[in-house]
Amino acid sequence: QVQLVESGGGSVQAGGSLRLSCAVSGYTYSTGSMAWFRQAPGKKREGVACIGSGGTTTYADSVKGRFTISQDNAKNTLYLQMNSMRPEDAAMYYCAVRKLAWWLEPLESERYNYWGQGTQVTVSS
Repeated sequence: QVQLVESGGGSVQAGGSLRLSCAVSGYTYSTGSMAWFRQAPGKKREGVACIGSGGTTTYADSVKGRFTISQDNAKNTLYLQMNSMRPEDAAMYYCAVRKLAWWLEPLESERYNYWGQGTQVTVSS
């Protein structure tokens, strides 16, 4: 059974940084991919970043150059380092994993099978 648990959310001022973590258990797909999504109130869930099993990464245009996705295979943990944060980055952030390789619609939520419960991020201006 795949389980994902996010942590690291909180409140930050615009221009600040946060690092989100996602502890993953039961995930054994050596060719799969993992991703971060976010959803603000009244908005659709959007893909933020994806990382493949080989370390290839993909980012939404809105976060390129500011956010970095990474994974620590020894710790079974996925990370999202968020720098130069903006008020529009405020949302509930979710991690997700799937069997599919990173290059198959990496930021489409419908392509992901397993989700965490989310961690809230607030950015004040």
